[in-house]
Amino acid sequence: MGHMRHRQRIVALAHPVYFELLAGVAAGIINMVWVARLGGAAVAAVAVATNVENLLLGVILMAGSGTTVLVARARGADDPGAVRAAVRGGWALCALVVPPVAIGGYVLREPLARLVLDGDGTPAALAAGYFAISLPGMAVYFATNLLDGVLKGAGDTRTPMRLAFLANGLILFLDPLLIDRYGVRGAALATVIGRSAALAAGLVALRRDPILRAARGAPASRPLPAALRDTARTGLPMSADFVVRMLGALALVAVVARLGVTAVAAYGIATKAMYVATMAFYAVRQAAAIHTAHLLGAGLDERRAVGRHAVLVSGAVGAGAAVLLLGTAPWIMRAFGAGPGVADAGALFLRCLGPYLVLLACFIALGGVFEGSGGSPQVARITVAGSLLQLPLAYGLSALGLPGVCLAMGLAMAVQCAALALLFRRTVPARRHAQDPSSSLSWAG
Repeated sequence: MGHMRHRQRIVALAHPVYFELLAGVAAGIINMVWVARLGGAAVAAVAVATNVENLLLGVILMAGSGTTVLVARARGADDPGAVRAAVRGGWALCALVVPPVAIGGYVLREPLARLVLDGDGTPAALAAGYFAISLPGMAVYFATNLLDGVLKGAGDTRTPMRLAFLANGLILFLDPLLIDRYGVRGAALATVIGRSAALAAGLVALRRDPILRAARGAPASRPLPAALRDTARTGLPMSADFVVRMLGALALVAVVARLGVTAVAAYGIATKAMYVATMAFYAVRQAAAIHTAHLLGAGLDERRAVGRHAVLVSGAVGAGAAVLLLGTAPWIMRAFGAGPGVADAGALFLRCLGPYLVLLACFIALGGVFEGSGGSPQVARITVAGSLLQLPLAYGLSALGLPGVCLAMGLAMAVQCAALALLFRRTVPARRHAQDPSSSLSWAG
């Protein structure tokens, strides 16, 4: 395969994933605009509840991401039996984790609301009402995420994008109707209905996919318990990586809080703007993981070329985002309705983000090659070490204000990039050669 085809394949897989992620963020923002009409207590309740949902997403990523890699590797090997085993393992793991979240979340909705909102006031009561619908509805969210993972593993990233447009379009249509009628519960209900429609359409698409249709008629290459263990073992490091990043971001807010309310508000708005760029990095990561798994399943080891082109694509996006933020930071802050003090602090932070964004883009993209070839535990360990390094750096450099926090983020990410690049050079062959796909799991620690 020509090296330019690696880049073209990564871009072709990545851009639908980016629009899929962007649709979800846009719907979330508009959802909050409608909830804001109910008052500050409702906004606080929904904001905290959706943060809890984001943490729970780390649980299902174990099934979704693991299934994507295993299906992609089986598809590359043209092994319908392995495809069927990977799909069965993913659904079995999903069935295992859904009941504790859906049923347990509903039973414990009120204590959970009081815990995250620190008390028994109106916001906690509203959050409990939201949880009463949203946490049982996580069963739909988890199933949809897994379905997306199966399709992506088969090489189809466009259908998950269309399903995201369907779900979020319905949410935007239903929000004003259901929020006006049921309040905060209406926001949760609109979300569950939109996701349910996407799940139904996705199940139809799943049956029509030619690769998955062929797999249904083949005997599974692995018994169900073994397939379940394979999915969990493959997906767990990816899930851990996500959860560590989420927890690290929450801890960084506590450091920023030492600088005052203005700094916290500026940081909160600036990070939301930054997510528009970072979603593109994660889209490239998914594309790199899928493409790498396809190649390894076919017995070809071209990880070095895939890694280089993934870093080039993602790094270019990061550099473009850095230049864009440098020139438009004040307008971005004002678009979010920030006051003069908050806008100035946030604009300065966004203008300092350039080096961090480029480094983050390279780290995330190269991590996709490790995920697709069984090396994600090493990436997760580097992420944990980087998060532990970032917090004391941010605490010490916060004396410089938000630019100091940004500098700490950049320094910690530079260390992570250096560690991942060194690991990549040591563990990835320098030239193409035929290889047994199973050997891709033998990574040097």
